[in-house]
Amino acid sequence: MTKKVGILFGMEDTFPWAFIDKVNELGGGEIIAEPVNIDKLEQGADYGYAVIIDRISQDVPFYRAYLKNAALNGTYVINNPFWWSADEKFFNNALMSKLGIPLPKTVLLPSHERPTNTSETSFRNLKFPHDWDYIFNYVGFPAYMKPHDGGGWRNVYRVENPEDMWNKLSETEQLVMMVQEEIIFQDYYRVYCLGKKYVHIMPYEPRNPHHLRYATTHQTQGEELEKLLKTIHDYTIKMNEALGYDFNTVEFAVRDGIPYAIDFCNPAPDADRNSVGEDNFAWIVEHAAKLAIEKAKEYVPGKPNISWGTFVKDSAK
Repeated sequence: MTKKVGILFGMEDTFPWAFIDKVNELGGGEIIAEPVNIDKLEQGADYGYAVIIDRISQDVPFYRAYLKNAALNGTYVINNPFWWSADEKFFNNALMSKLGIPLPKTVLLPSHERPTNTSETSFRNLKFPHDWDYIFNYVGFPAYMKPHDGGGWRNVYRVENPEDMWNKLSETEQLVMMVQEEIIFQDYYRVYCLGKKYVHIMPYEPRNPHHLRYATTHQTQGEELEKLLKTIHDYTIKMNEALGYDFNTVEFAVRDGIPYAIDFCNPAPDADRNSVGEDNFAWIVEHAAKLAIEKAKEYVPGKPNISWGTFVKDSAK
């Protein structure tokens, strides 16, 4: 029986079509890939995909519902749409702190504006004022302020002092922001992790223009570099095993030889040839196709096949 691999994608063009071509090349006619094609969504109906790679449902709630329905029917969805719906960056930081992963000092802030349909009495458990002296002394300045559940570098601020933070916080409306210690780094890495086992470490310069962020190299050299890359590899596997993501990127800022995990909740990470470069693009296309084929071969129609991280699995025991 031929098994189908689908991909849900939005505006991007280079990765999805290359992924489809690679699966069709490696699948030997037994496994074929195509764009997911939706003309209806009936509750409980099975639309026949063994695997779907999701690149867009974070922005399209209809697609998220489609993927949950597909997972119910046995489709292996990359990434798990149930976990992704519940996930956010601050919780991930808290989880990593329990796993011993080095992190910037981080504190969550209440939203600047009250959420819609709330009043002052909705916040009787929130102490005013917050212990700002502790927060400022703990995190330090300069610092970064970012949404606790955001992505794509949206609404990210560098703040120089308390007054600067107040001013920028006033622009965030109802967003819940976290403020985070700035790590002055010697090296910075963005790391692809697929299937919680395939790891590709890329030197990355977040201060460059977007199209030049991968146009950099290691500052650390020799045995220290080998040790650093081994640590980053091991941390990456450990983090994604805990989170349960099959397609993710992790970012590390290296200070005094220690890789600090900066961002590790990117379940639809950049895979565009024009930004990641030819070598990185070739790696992500080949390994994404390899992973999809592996999961398609395991597919049994109607049998739920959902990837959960060790945090959830251990909690359910």
